[in-house]
Amino acid sequence: MPIDQDVADAAARIAPYVRETPVEESAFLSRHGGDRAFLKLENYQVTGSFKARGAMNRLLVMDEDERRRGFVTASSGNHGAAVAYAQQRIGGRGLIVVPEDASPAKVEAIRARGAEVVCHGADCVIAERWARAEAERRGVPYVSPYNDALVVAGQGTVGFELARQLERIDTVYVSVGGGGLVSGVAGYLKDRNPDVEVVGTSPRHSAVMYESLQAGEILDLDSLPTLSDGTAGGVEAGTVTFETCRELVDRFVLVEEDEIAAGMRLVAEHHHAMIEGAAGVAVAAYLKDGERRPDGCSVIVLCGANVSLEVFRQVLASGDH
Repeated sequence: MPIDQDVADAAARIAPYVRETPVEESAFLSRHGGDRAFLKLENYQVTGSFKARGAMNRLLVMDEDERRRGFVTASSGNHGAAVAYAQQRIGGRGLIVVPEDASPAKVEAIRARGAEVVCHGADCVIAERWARAEAERRGVPYVSPYNDALVVAGQGTVGFELARQLERIDTVYVSVGGGGLVSGVAGYLKDRNPDVEVVGTSPRHSAVMYESLQAGEILDLDSLPTLSDGTAGGVEAGTVTFETCRELVDRFVLVEEDEIAAGMRLVAEHHHAMIEGAAGVAVAAYLKDGERRPDGCSVIVLCGANVSLEVFRQVLASGDH
């Protein structure tokens, strides 16, 4: 798996195409959490999600002819939008396969960038399986949303930036779906400082990576509906992120749906920003965590902002009860 140099190479490669997102201290969370709490604002990334980093790194490594011949990817939304953005910027012809339960707002964001979209399967793992088979049938590359060392290296540039932006990091909270973001961030930060504690955060309604790590093998589990659609669904068998998560994620915090909504409202109220459910998971986990190091420095990765106005209105309204 990519560590240190691979992430640094990715950072240099993608720099002209993505934003170095800011870090800001949360006075509210620092006051209530007992340590200094910082937010890594990937909700301000191009396409509204950290996924732009991994997708851009993967496509930039392809040569121009390879991109022009085409490729296939699968996504519940954010990775698809990131791939669509990448091919819009540097050229390419990708087919993006989304599951039938994908967020309509995220699917529209993919189509808005001119990408070809196909809906297939009731779950992201089914969509990924079909997309891999379609790539093989066409004789073109498959671009995984997380099961790809180049994609993980791109996501690891979040950690690369954090290491330059903050003098001290004791604990980092990262939302986990397929494990690409946490693998890249943990790999880079722990390579520089093994004492950094990496906390994986997931919705209890869909915690497939957590349950798989507990079992020692990737499980085929059903997921309940969750605000955290960006992390929801299954994990591809044989993914490179499984071993990395097992080695580098120190522990997990699982959160409930009302806690996710509260995290989203907190960021809206105190930081005047809209975040999606997957980012709310990390905020909720920080607030819930009783094992955090006292008087330390915590980083909460706000992984994205792609939530429909309808869902966000419902989240805001749920705080009035």
